[in-house]
Amino acid sequence: MGRRTFSGKEVVKALVNAGGFEWRRTTGDHAQLYYEHPTNEEDQRRVTVPLHDELRTGTLRTIADSAGAQDFDEFSAWIDRNS
Repeated sequence: MGRRTFSGKEVVKALVNAGGFEWRRTTGDHAQLYYEHPTNEEDQRRVTVPLHDELRTGTLRTIADSAGAQDFDEFSAWIDRNS
């Protein structure tokens, strides 16, 4: 099991650089990321990531669900590899 403690900036970096998300705007201290599948117009996702120094596990789980991750542990390992 990899680490489960990440900053918001680490999560955003991984989602934008390796996950195909686009950082469209920031509202307060929350990044709004958007994803549109290149061939399936119905596969669109919006993920809100708080730009905090450390995200709580529950918040990270919500981000994983919104991003379309099937397995939380694999999502955490992927963030660790790509941030």
